[in-house]
Amino acid sequence: MLVESAWTYRHPPRVGKNKLYRLEQTTPKVREIAWKAQSRLTARYRTLSAKGKKTTVVCAAIARELAGFMWAIAREVQPA
Repeated sequence: MLVESAWTYRHPPRVGKNKLYRLEQTTPKVREIAWKAQSRLTARYRTLSAKGKKTTVVCAAIARELAGFMWAIAREVQPA
């Protein structure tokens, strides 16, 4: 699932109309982590692709980093 999700980072970072409603319901800290993830992973995808890495290898690397961002968000929303 993470590798399949990593393919979306080929596109520029943005917030779609459908996701805007969900994003407004989250905390500012979660929004900050999500935007940081989107910006970083998009840049990383492009950097690795520009270096000539295979797209499958690039997606695996992005998926590993995505897991870290998901962990950070999960810790943030976890009840105290």
